[in-house]
Amino acid sequence: MTLAAHPADLVVRNARIHTVDPVLPEVQAMAVSGGRIAWLGSDDDAAAWTGPHTRVINAAGKLVLPGFIDAHNHVRLGSDDACVQLAGAATLDEVHARIRAWHTAHPDAPWIEAEAFDYSAIPDGRMPTTADLDPVTGDVPAFVLSYDVHTAWVNTAALHRLGIDRDHTHLPFGVAVTDPATGEPTGFIKDFAVKGLSRDGHRALRELGLPWASADRQYGRLTASLDDAIAFGITTVVEPQNSLDDLALFDRARAEGRLRSRIVAALFHPRGTTDADLDDFAAAAARTHADDRLRVGPLKLYIDDVVEPRTAALLEPYAGCRHHRGDTFYPPQEFAALLAKLDARGFQCFVHATGDRGIRTVLDAVEHARTVNGPRDARHQVVHVECLDPEDTSRFAEFGVVACMQPRHAAPEVAGPGKDWAENVGAERWHKAWPLRSLHTAGAVLALSSDWNVAEMDPMVGIYTAVTRRPLGGGEPWMPEETISVETAVHGYTMGSAYANFLEHDRGSLTVGKAADFVVLSRDILRSAPEDIPDTVAETVVVGGRVEHGGEGHPPGAPVPGDRTSPTRPRP
Repeated sequence: MTLAAHPADLVVRNARIHTVDPVLPEVQAMAVSGGRIAWLGSDDDAAAWTGPHTRVINAAGKLVLPGFIDAHNHVRLGSDDACVQLAGAATLDEVHARIRAWHTAHPDAPWIEAEAFDYSAIPDGRMPTTADLDPVTGDVPAFVLSYDVHTAWVNTAALHRLGIDRDHTHLPFGVAVTDPATGEPTGFIKDFAVKGLSRDGHRALRELGLPWASADRQYGRLTASLDDAIAFGITTVVEPQNSLDDLALFDRARAEGRLRSRIVAALFHPRGTTDADLDDFAAAAARTHADDRLRVGPLKLYIDDVVEPRTAALLEPYAGCRHHRGDTFYPPQEFAALLAKLDARGFQCFVHATGDRGIRTVLDAVEHARTVNGPRDARHQVVHVECLDPEDTSRFAEFGVVACMQPRHAAPEVAGPGKDWAENVGAERWHKAWPLRSLHTAGAVLALSSDWNVAEMDPMVGIYTAVTRRPLGGGEPWMPEETISVETAVHGYTMGSAYANFLEHDRGSLTVGKAADFVVLSRDILRSAPEDIPDTVAETVVVGGRVEHGGEGHPPGAPVPGDRTSPTRPRP
């Protein structure tokens, strides 16, 4: 046994370390110095790296994985404990009951705010209206966000407070839907994710006095989500949609010691973004944020919306419709020109696309950019890839486009038969739903993620769903031909997401020289029965060689702060 030149700061021994590195797939021990992996090998040789001041983690034979990299996690948006929680409210009566109970408990609240309403709770497949909300809210303005945060629902009092009427429907924070017969606003607001979460939209909501939009409430959501992330073993979070105003929240969290996971913050590029804005984006990426803890750089765009309210762009009409296929936010030629412009400036683009026509529009735009600018290692992402036409599957690998996907969205109890997603696209298109295996087989890079707070943040929930396509409580799978192996799912949450964000030389695998970001799990998910995966917890989480979860003050296996594992999709 050859002694190391200097003892390590940290040694992990008696472990089954799955490195996600094909050169050295599995080892028993690891040494960390200066925040980086210094050595990997056998237990017999670990003593050479251990000195009197070395911290030793005896993993007791448990599985060690690279820290999870959640490639699409809205930690800044988060879930808000000050809101009425509507997750799991399956009927309008239940929505009413929860709002009524909250209002009774908070009689002096100036607003009633709620989150996570499910479209399927509204009868007859329609969208909600003021008439559905007024009976339980009275004269107190009410603002309710859908579970996907793509739409909002308000009562009559809120229409007045927000300045919405038949002559003012195109708002800084969304588009108010009007009744086709009367022309009056219905109380349903679409395009909230595109406008309400933008810099201008958030400013407008703050100025109108909506408490949810205040800086303090935003910071509270952020820090709670960051606490959850590290407890789940997520050592890098990709926050996909921020304005320059929002970066101060991350700076504050860092200064106050709340930024225990690393952050990649993408900047939102809504319609109307100017060349001067792009200069500001580039400057922000080049300034103090360009380090290993908080990095700014990618751009977030939308090409379509979501399937449930029929605002995603489909190649063929929605089920039961003769003509309606949804719209893209840009005409295809305009979007292709825009992407080529951003690509020429060196920006990486994350493009939200759920419908098959939306996805094809993005792939066409990437192809155009490569033709105009020449091929480059851009790693543009199609985010969500919910309904993919098989003709476009091979184009991901061909153009170097990353498929950033959220397996939980494909669960039967979320999108399967009897749910709005499945009913809106129709059974004849179910084979297009979240085609993880088809993309993987075709050579596409899969970057897996949670889409918190649309779905649970816990990577164990995502991995279980990717592997089984079954409900969390067990049951029949939906589209099982698109399942992937546990190893592939782990790769998607580690090396796939690292590659997707130009981090593969620093993170994503346990390799000598890389950052010492890793997690010790309570169960070996690579050898366990799939049904046991969701109950697996992160017992110890290390970022840059520092134990951030599982040390003193937070015992291994302790409950996650706030028990926020399933805010919008309660486990059966």
